[in-house]
Amino acid sequence: MKSRKNTKRVPSFRKLLRTSKIKLDNKLKNKQYKQQSAAKKYRKEQKKLREAVRDAISRKPFPLEECKKKQVVEKHEEEEEEALPLDMMDEDDLKLMEDLAQKASFLTRDLSSDEPVHVKKRKHENVMDKYEKVPRRMQTEPEKELIHLLPIKDKSGIIPQTMEKPVLSVAQDEEEDTEEMEEAEGFSAEPLPVLSPEEMAAQRRQKLQERKMHIAALASAILSAPDSNIKKLKELRAMLMEQDPNVAVIVRKLVMVSLMEIFKDIVPSYKIRPLTEAEKATKVKKETQKLREFEEGLVSQYKFYLENLEQTIKDWKQRKLKKSNVISLKAYKGLAEIAVKCLCELLVALPHFNFHNNIIVLIVPLMNDASKMISELCCEAVRKLFKQDKLGYASLGVVKVISGLVRGRNYDVRPEVLKVFLHLRIKEVELQKDAEDIAPKKKFMTYKEKRKNLSRMQRKWRKAEEKLERELLEAEASESKEKKLKLHTETLNIVFVTYFRILKKAQKSPLLPAVLEGLAKFAHLINVEFFDDLVIVLHSLIASGALSYRESLHCILSAFHILSGQGDVLNIDPMKFYTHLYKTLFSLHAGRTNDDVEIVLQSLDVMFARRRKQVSQQRALAFLKRLSTLALHVLPNSSVGILATNRVFMQMFPRMDLLLDNESQGSGVYLPELDEPEHCNAQNTALWELHLLQRHYHPTVRTFAAHLSVGAPAEGSAALPLDLSQR
Repeated sequence: MKSRKNTKRVPSFRKLLRTSKIKLDNKLKNKQYKQQSAAKKYRKEQKKLREAVRDAISRKPFPLEECKKKQVVEKHEEEEEEALPLDMMDEDDLKLMEDLAQKASFLTRDLSSDEPVHVKKRKHENVMDKYEKVPRRMQTEPEKELIHLLPIKDKSGIIPQTMEKPVLSVAQDEEEDTEEMEEAEGFSAEPLPVLSPEEMAAQRRQKLQERKMHIAALASAILSAPDSNIKKLKELRAMLMEQDPNVAVIVRKLVMVSLMEIFKDIVPSYKIRPLTEAEKATKVKKETQKLREFEEGLVSQYKFYLENLEQTIKDWKQRKLKKSNVISLKAYKGLAEIAVKCLCELLVALPHFNFHNNIIVLIVPLMNDASKMISELCCEAVRKLFKQDKLGYASLGVVKVISGLVRGRNYDVRPEVLKVFLHLRIKEVELQKDAEDIAPKKKFMTYKEKRKNLSRMQRKWRKAEEKLERELLEAEASESKEKKLKLHTETLNIVFVTYFRILKKAQKSPLLPAVLEGLAKFAHLINVEFFDDLVIVLHSLIASGALSYRESLHCILSAFHILSGQGDVLNIDPMKFYTHLYKTLFSLHAGRTNDDVEIVLQSLDVMFARRRKQVSQQRALAFLKRLSTLALHVLPNSSVGILATNRVFMQMFPRMDLLLDNESQGSGVYLPELDEPEHCNAQNTALWELHLLQRHYHPTVRTFAAHLSVGAPAEGSAALPLDLSQR
C-alpha cells in the first residue's frame, strides 16, 4: 500500500497535450529554484548552530591545568578534521574555518594575555535565545506531516487520531521529477518530428478503415436483428460526435448516411403511437413486450437522430462553432449538405412515420436557401413527395408550410418554391361542396332511429358493431375516395389562396410567372364563382404592359383553361386574348430558346382545337397566315411544331385551302401589320411561305411544307409518313 502511494502517476496523454513546452520549462525552473532555496536555508541554520556552540564554549572558563589537556585533545580533533576530505564540507564551512584560523579564539589565544574572556557576551545573547527556542532534534530529518484521522470516543472523552504522512526523500523526488520531465518531453516532442506526411496519411487511413469497419459491423448487426440489437443504434449514433480531428468529418458523414439507410430499412409501415398509462400498467406477453420496447427505442433514437441533423444545419446556418468542436467552418458546410440530403431522403421514403411533419418544417425553409445546391435538393425532394403521394396527407402538410413561408416572408421567396405546386397529383376535386361537407359513405343510425326501430338488446349489439366498424375504418390502409377528394380539395384551396394573394398584393413580384403557370395548370379545378373576377384580373395584368412575354403567354393560357372547362357557361368574350396573342406572335425569339414556343402551341390548342365552334373563319385564316410567316424565322424544331399546328388548322376548319390559291377572294387587301385578326383580310393572301420552306435545310421541315402545300391530305402519296403523323 505504501509503495503504491509513493509512486507518482504518469501524466495522461491528454494532460501532456495541453501542457506546452514553455510551461514545462517554467515548471522545471521553479523546481530547481525551490531546491536551491531549501539548501541555502539548511546551510544558514547549520551556520547559526555552529556559532551558538562556539559562544557556549567561549563563556565556560577552563582551569589552567586542564588547558594543556584540552590543547592536546583539540590537536587530536584537528588532526581528525584534517583527515576528513574537504570535498565533504560545504564551501561556507570551509570559509568559516579559514576565518577562525586567522582570528584569535578561546582555543588559540594566549591565556596570559589581559583581554577579558566575556567581551562579546551581549552580542551573542540573542543568538543563544534563538537557538534555545529551536526544538532539540536533528535538522537533517525531514519534517513529518500529520494526517488527521477520525477521532475515537471512549469514557474519558474524544481521543484525536493522527498518522504520519510518508515523505519521499529529496533525491528520490528529484529523480522522479526528472524522469517525469523526460517522459513529458518525450510525449510532447515524439509525434511531431518523427511522423512524416506519408506516415501521417497512412495512420489516418488506418484510423478511417477501423471506423468504417466498426460502422459496418454495427449496421449489419442492427439490420440482421433489429428488435434485439436496437441498443446498438445508440452506439452508432454516438459516433456522430467523433472527436478525432483527422477523421471527424468523414466519420460523421458516414454515420449520418448509414443511420439514414438503417432507418429506411427497419422502420415499420405504420405510425408508432405512445402507450397510454393504462396500456403500460397491463401485463402482456413476452413477444408483445419485446415489440413495445423495440418500437419505443426506435422512435426515441429516430428522434435524437433528427435532432442531431437539425442541430448540424442550424450551427452551419448561424456560422457557429462550439468551443470543443474539432471541425472547421468550411468542413461544416459539407456536413450540413449531407444532413440536408439525409432529411430529404427521409422526407420521401418515410411519409407515413413519426416526425414527418417535423421534417417538412425543416425542409421547406431550406427550399428558399441562399445556397443553390441546398435549395435544389429540397425542391427536388418535395417534387418527388408530391409525385408519389397518392392519398394526399403529406402533400397537404407541405402545401400548408409553403403557404405560411410565402406569407411570412412577404412574398420574397424564390420562384422555384411556388413551382413545386405544379407537381401536385390532383386530377379531381369536390367542386360542388366544400371540404367539410363531404360526408362518408358509411352512415350509422341516429339515437332516435335506434330507439324507434330496435329493442334494447338490439341497440346494445348495434352500438358494439358500430364501434368495431369505426375502428376498422380508422385502421384501413386504403382510404376511401371521399377522404382523398376531401384532402385534395383542401390542398388546392390553400394553393389558390396563395396564388390569389400574390395576384392581389404582389403583382410586380418575381413569383408572378410561377403563379400564372400554376393557374394555367389548375384553372379547370377552380370554383366557378371565382372565374369572372379571375379573367378580369388576368386581362388587367396583360393590359398593364408590365409583364414579360412569357408571363403574358401564361396569362392567356390560364384564361383559356378557365373558359374551356366549366367556364363555357359564363358569358365572357375572350376576343381580347385572341388579339393579344395575334399581336405578340412575332415577339418570339428566333434563335435563343424554344420554351416560349411550347406555351404558344399549348395556347393555340386550347384557343382553337377545344373552342372550334366559337372561332370564326376569318380568325383562323389570319392565325394560319401569321404562323406560316413565323415558321420562316424560328429554329427547325419550332418550325416543325408550328407547321404541325397549321396542319391541324387545315384539317379542322373548312375552306382553309383558300390560302393555297393566289387569286383574291372578296374585297379588300391583306393588311399584315394590322393587329386585329378579324379585320386584316387574310382571305386575300396566299401561303407563299410554304414554297420557301420546301427548300429548308431540315428534312422534316421540308416534308411538312410539301404536305401542307397540297392541302394536308390524310391519304395518298402526299400524306405524311406514319411516324410523323402519329406524333
